[in-house]
Amino acid sequence: MPDPSWRPGADSIARPRPPARPRARAIALRLSAHEIEARRRLAWTALAVVTLTLLVALISGPRAHAQVFEPETFTLDNGLQVVLVTNHRVPVVTHMVWYKVGAADEPPGKSGLAHLLEHLMFKGTETLQPGAFSRIVARNGGRDNAFTSSDFTGYYQNIASDRLALVMEMEADRMANLRLAEDDVVTERAVVVEERLSRTENEPAALLSERLDQALWSVHPYKNPIVGWSHELKALTREDALAFYRRFYAPHNAVVVVVGDVTLEDVRPLAERTYGQVPAADDPVGRARVRDLPPPVDVTLTMRHPQVGQASWWRRSVAPSRNWGESDLYPALQVLAELLGGGPVSRLYEALVVDQGVAVSASAYYNGRAVDFGTFTLSATPAVGVTPADLEAAVDAEVARLLNDGVTEDEIGGAKQRLRASVVYARDSTFGTARVLGAALATGAMIEDIEAWPARIAAVTADDVMRAARVAFGRANTATAILLPESRT
Repeated sequence: MPDPSWRPGADSIARPRPPARPRARAIALRLSAHEIEARRRLAWTALAVVTLTLLVALISGPRAHAQVFEPETFTLDNGLQVVLVTNHRVPVVTHMVWYKVGAADEPPGKSGLAHLLEHLMFKGTETLQPGAFSRIVARNGGRDNAFTSSDFTGYYQNIASDRLALVMEMEADRMANLRLAEDDVVTERAVVVEERLSRTENEPAALLSERLDQALWSVHPYKNPIVGWSHELKALTREDALAFYRRFYAPHNAVVVVVGDVTLEDVRPLAERTYGQVPAADDPVGRARVRDLPPPVDVTLTMRHPQVGQASWWRRSVAPSRNWGESDLYPALQVLAELLGGGPVSRLYEALVVDQGVAVSASAYYNGRAVDFGTFTLSATPAVGVTPADLEAAVDAEVARLLNDGVTEDEIGGAKQRLRASVVYARDSTFGTARVLGAALATGAMIEDIEAWPARIAAVTADDVMRAARVAFGRANTATAILLPESRT
């Protein structure tokens, strides 16, 4: 267990610094202000050209079909998978622990348990006092946080690479040795109840989105709000949290992702010395979920709220994911979402916002990174004087036009290029890389699947996109939500 006053030592990872360069003598240049500005502009232009050339080469050249993140991976004897992506641009590292459990894995009647446990993981161990984890990270120049979804829970630290040993020791410690006092559970449960009040019950869009999921999923546990229902949250106990922890927080149910200024030679012995000492679980962990869907139905929900100043409209449909249904459509659905509503050059935006002026925003989003079912969502905000019904009719007309007239090769090519560019930008960020890799691995993907993604996007054809569109807009299990200002009459 690390000492709170820990400093770099024999166990730290520190890349050698290059020797300092001698300071160059100042050279007086007799240039006019005009000549200096001209040279400055020429230098910036040259830099922009080089940057653009490199980006185009990355997203459209041979590397577009090669590896994306070039990860290295190994598995410890206790079943824990460790994934490393080396990035020497700056002497920092992102360290993430992903547990393959989320809100959809909670026992019936105990919604919010996964998220409550996320909070309780900061309450200490036999050697760490409550709250000491984050204080030690901050004292060593880093920052940390955690997150919960329906399918996974994650904990991360961004910190100098020579402090990697410190955060690995502390994460391994709380993976095995969490200690919870009754007062800690009561206090943190109240915090989560307050979080629900502030982020859901006092936020009209969040409240309606919660109702939308209830209507869409009906019996599937994806209907559970991640923060939990208030009455169920208040009934959660210390025993509930510890039972959930003992069942799911096991090495073989976790993935550790390290991205930054370290090498495999650095990380492997650290992982073996820290995580490798956590005992393997006696029994395999399984996701005991209800995986049924209700009969296909199209539901519309309308909510008025005094805090709403502008109406909004969105529609969510159950769609294939990487793990369910026609999973071969996963890349085609991504291209479809980008083409239809991925930004200001998308079909919906150009038609509804630019050409017709019936909306101030319009977008499409596909989430296929799920253990069970995926979703395809359309959303728009009506312009002044436009009713949600008129806006919905305009959206439906654009969807019908796509289904009837098809898509062009130029549209598909542009969507593919933008998707590949997003991966290039993610590769620049240690946090972005860790987030992409961890979320994929925690929901059932393999390293090979992630690395093959650019080639699979490149292989998407117009026929694939049209097949994906017919599936996405087949009206099976669809829920529409309309949020309106409260009537003044």
